[in-house]
Amino acid sequence: MLTLTGIKVGKKIVLEKEPFVVLFAQHSKIGRAGAVLRTKLRNLTTGATINKTFQGADKVEPAEMSTGKSQYLYMEGKSHHFMNNETYEQFELSDGVIAENSKYLKEGTEIDVLYFNDKAINIELPIKMAFEVVEAPPAIKGNTSDGGSKQVKIETGVNVNVPLFIKTGDKIKVNTQTGEYSERAN
Repeated sequence: MLTLTGIKVGKKIVLEKEPFVVLFAQHSKIGRAGAVLRTKLRNLTTGATINKTFQGADKVEPAEMSTGKSQYLYMEGKSHHFMNNETYEQFELSDGVIAENSKYLKEGTEIDVLYFNDKAINIELPIKMAFEVVEAPPAIKGNTSDGGSKQVKIETGVNVNVPLFIKTGDKIKVNTQTGEYSERAN
């Protein structure tokens, strides 16, 4: 069981038999009152976000999660289809569950799938992924004392701020957690 000090950002916990990930955690103690922990949690099976305040003596169970490699196949309607690399079984996850990660999915990508009670519930993308730039405006010379940047569109349709020297057809690496340009890809 986890106490207040064990509940940190990124930790996976179980509340009411559902797995959650901690998105925000803030400890506070006011005067003689006991310590409290304000958190923002995202349900890993539904994608819903809740605010929860834990009191000093509250304890939560850590979520027993496992991961497995799978390949992203395609999107149909609001469902994303995957194939387990070991068993070749196909399964689907809804767009609402995957949330922001869906912006960086491209066909054939190998990703980690989170399993809770032997059921696929969500995905974890690599921190940096390579994408091809499909649309980039020409660099405009001028006030570039700060290095300068422009917005380009990558192959999944997401806009990313990049340095001025990036052009259409270049491959770049994007941080999937922040959505920021990281570096050029080989």
